[in-house]
Amino acid sequence: MKTWISLACALALSAHATDAPPRVSPARTPAEAGLTDIRSLVPDIAETIHYAGSDNFTGVVVDGYRAPKCFLRTTAAEALARVESELRKEGYRLRLWDCYRPARAVAHFVRWAGDLSDTRTKAAHYPNLDKDKLLGEYIAPVSGHSRGATVDLTLMHCDGDRCTPLDMGTDFDFFDPRAHTASPGIDAAQRANRQRLLRAMAAEGFVNYPQEWWHYSLPSAAAADTIYDVPVE
Repeated sequence: MKTWISLACALALSAHATDAPPRVSPARTPAEAGLTDIRSLVPDIAETIHYAGSDNFTGVVVDGYRAPKCFLRTTAAEALARVESELRKEGYRLRLWDCYRPARAVAHFVRWAGDLSDTRTKAAHYPNLDKDKLLGEYIAPVSGHSRGATVDLTLMHCDGDRCTPLDMGTDFDFFDPRAHTASPGIDAAQRANRQRLLRAMAAEGFVNYPQEWWHYSLPSAAAADTIYDVPVE
């Protein structure tokens, strides 16, 4: 019950801001939502799904994440598999941090952002901001991830089976202008690494969110007026 109350509050906030709240799909399984596990297409793709554990900006397992898996709408999963295939030819691979995100997880983020007494992850995730500044630009009451066609990821350089993450200038979910894709506050090598990722993703139609170098969406794979709340399991 608490999940749905929180979700309703989050959607109400979104509706107030846009006058066009998305519909929450009645789907209750990944199959009903048209979601595909990326590992059904790329069995050995690298995944570190942070919200399925406590190593994330909330400091706890996030609501709706019952397993460390990456689901995407099938068209988006197929496109991401093609990105991975092309990168491997060049000695690179992807590492996935988050994919489809249940609406209840986004509601959890909003609740966390509203609890100004909980600042245990400030040093790692928002050292230069007060927590009350996170809602809006960094944490939204409705996320494109809940439409199933958005992915958070980074790039690794590989020598055989040994892969090393590239230096992108910030860690994942670092709430700061330095995380902006075109930030002037990073060095030339970090900028080149971000651009390499950008080119690889854009080749398959993925669009970057300029405030987060790791965040990409495939607009053609998502229904603009529908979000999903199927647990990741």
